[in-house]
Amino acid sequence: MGRVLTPLASIARRWTPSPRTLRRAALSAVVMSVLIIVTGGAVRLTGSGLGCDTWPKCTDDSLFATPEQGLHGAIEFGNRMLTYVLSAAVGWTIVAARAAKPRRRGLTRLAWAQFWIVMSNAVLGGITVWMGLNPWTVAGHFLAANALLTVAVITWHRTGEGDGAPRPRVPRPVRGLSRALTVVSGLLIALGTTVTGSGKHAGDSSDVPRMPWDWTNAAHVHAVSAWIVCALALAMWLVLRVVDAPDDTRARARDLLVVLLAQGAIGYVQYFTGVPELLVGAHMLGSSLMWIAVLRLALSMRERPSDAPEAPARTDPELARA
Repeated sequence: MGRVLTPLASIARRWTPSPRTLRRAALSAVVMSVLIIVTGGAVRLTGSGLGCDTWPKCTDDSLFATPEQGLHGAIEFGNRMLTYVLSAAVGWTIVAARAAKPRRRGLTRLAWAQFWIVMSNAVLGGITVWMGLNPWTVAGHFLAANALLTVAVITWHRTGEGDGAPRPRVPRPVRGLSRALTVVSGLLIALGTTVTGSGKHAGDSSDVPRMPWDWTNAAHVHAVSAWIVCALALAMWLVLRVVDAPDDTRARARDLLVVLLAQGAIGYVQYFTGVPELLVGAHMLGSSLMWIAVLRLALSMRERPSDAPEAPARTDPELARA
């Protein structure tokens, strides 16, 4: 009697995704991770955070939003439903990674990590509702979404690499500068939650608790960290030109500078115009794009060759007879 195959193993036996399909699957998870962050921000900015006042149901008596809950209920419930689309994208990534030939266990583990983060963050979102939009759980919910984005970007990048040992593409000091840029950028995102957690857009009514400090002071600290990130990014761009780094790495450093310039402009405009909802939403999108740019720059500092044996070259019979 043959051994019983798991559903994923059965699919892998019958189907092998092309490199393009595998990469598109991973990219879909990246896109949906950004979309869930932006739409989550829209829930808060429209005051719909408690549009569904319980979890996992929308009300005590209904799984779905009811007409009595109005637009706020529809917005909150819509964001919950988007989680299923995100889960589908992550599921597609898992299936494609598992079915890749030769088998790529590391890539499959990264894909499964996305699934567990999605499930954990869904529970954290429910806890956030139960706690009446406590700003600390809201911040945790946002940071967990960025953790998902991090793993999704790494997975996407790894689909274009082999599974051999990583090899550096730039000198050690440059890699150290990249690590510093990544750490400070992560801190910048975390500090952003202290601004929103103490600021004007609580997510529902004015009764929602706020973090215990003035939001303008938090915004100033956030701005200082942003200037540090800009300085490190500019230094990285200059250093990569000095060491004659690969073209794609220099292009990613340039892209990061462009994103930071746009994000900084949005940040200052929203601050001096009373943080209007539309600009706050644009700033959240910019935050995700900045983090993707930082990660892609850091990942381009090394390469992984394929550790699979190369297939013998096929010779065209007509060319061989020529």
